[in-house]
Amino acid sequence: MNIALLHYSVPPIVGGVESVIAHHARLMSADGHSVRLVAARGEALNAQIPLVKIPLADSRHERVIAMKEKLDRGAVTGEFEALRSELMNQLQDALYGTDVLIAHNVCSLNKNLALTAALHQLHLDQNLPRLILWHHDLAWTTPRYLPELHDGYPWDLLRTDWGSLTHVVVSDLRRDELAGLMKLDPASIRVIPNGVDIERFYKLEALTRSLLEKTNLLDAAPILLAARPRDAAQEHRTCASHAG
Repeated sequence: MNIALLHYSVPPIVGGVESVIAHHARLMSADGHSVRLVAARGEALNAQIPLVKIPLADSRHERVIAMKEKLDRGAVTGEFEALRSELMNQLQDALYGTDVLIAHNVCSLNKNLALTAALHQLHLDQNLPRLILWHHDLAWTTPRYLPELHDGYPWDLLRTDWGSLTHVVVSDLRRDELAGLMKLDPASIRVIPNGVDIERFYKLEALTRSLLEKTNLLDAAPILLAARPRDAAQEHRTCASHAG
């Protein structure tokens, strides 16, 4: 498939979501999919995983920051509508030919609500590929964001199920929060925790990796370790030695 991963920024910008996106992109590419990153800041991961830059998708763009200051006070201005329209056009160009769009956090946080609204309108107009919303954080259930949120559009987009899409969260706690927020059946929400790169985490060398592959040890649960038994004669000699 042709897969697009969307966020405000991607590596080498440092961040938890950025790190997850990099791992996802590499794994999907290694599995034979065509992957592209769509973000405002960052770099292509390699020749097979390009970056399509949309500066207005940033949470730190000067126009976005100015717009957010007004939104935080509850004011939806003409600049918001202008940004949404520009982003709709730029997103359509960036996503041309894709089969799946995975949007990380941009539809659950209020860091760039024009981007959220642009995605929502394209989704309503059926001008997006299959949409997966990957929620790491939820603004409406996080106390520090609540003073910036208000009833109505566009803030309600962050707590409303848009329909005809897939919701993914990173934990059972997030699933329960999202289900309560959007009045969803918890069973309809996919829970996919952030993974661990076993080889890097444990600093496995080539021989160890080879043994793990041959034995499929990482697929076993539980793992029982036992010492190699000694032969009876050796056991007898050891016992006699201790007795003497």
